[in-house]
Amino acid sequence: MYRYFIQPQLNKFTNSLVGYEMLIRKYDDEHWSLPQNFAAIPVDEQISLLKKTARRIGLKVGSISFNLNRRQFIDPQMEAELIDVQREIFPVKLIIEVTEEESDKLVPEDKLLVTARRYAQNGVQISLDDVGSGCNSYENIKPLLAYANEIKFAMQNFRNENKGSKIIDQLHFWKEIADKYHIRLVVEGTESAEEDQLLDRLNIPYRQGYFYGKPHLVKLE
Repeated sequence: MYRYFIQPQLNKFTNSLVGYEMLIRKYDDEHWSLPQNFAAIPVDEQISLLKKTARRIGLKVGSISFNLNRRQFIDPQMEAELIDVQREIFPVKLIIEVTEEESDKLVPEDKLLVTARRYAQNGVQISLDDVGSGCNSYENIKPLLAYANEIKFAMQNFRNENKGSKIIDQLHFWKEIADKYHIRLVVEGTESAEEDQLLDRLNIPYRQGYFYGKPHLVKLE
């Protein structure tokens, strides 16, 4: 059985809840866990669950975020279904968070850009996840920035790789990129009052992390 957990995203400076990130989990052996293979979850099942969850929480927020890797992003069935979801939940915004996996290097860039254009034309917003981490360097994501509404910087990725000392410089850099392209910068993985205050000093309003709220199960019944 699959269900979505949701984690709040907020604008700290207006003290407002702006959206939820939806995180799919599988119930197995009497506990919830990350699915081992997201691509193995049937598209129809994901979309049905997405719609049910969106109806449950949509009136509370302005947006809901949904994760796809690049292969899923260009899948024609997924594209058509998500455009339909956006029409159904309007005026709530559907945001696709584009992740990157090792196998995504095989996804042709021209196909990625054509699909991104169609999403944008149909009102679906695009977020580039984990910027500055793994393969998501500025040069690698630069072509997609023309269609992006948001970039997300994950502080936990740098902590996990013992690169915490680089967080401040990276935040400065990605804030400049967000300002240049007139898009949102969302910082996730905020876990302490010290990190919260750092983001205040850097004038970054959009936040996500355990400090503001942990993911919790959406009950559909």
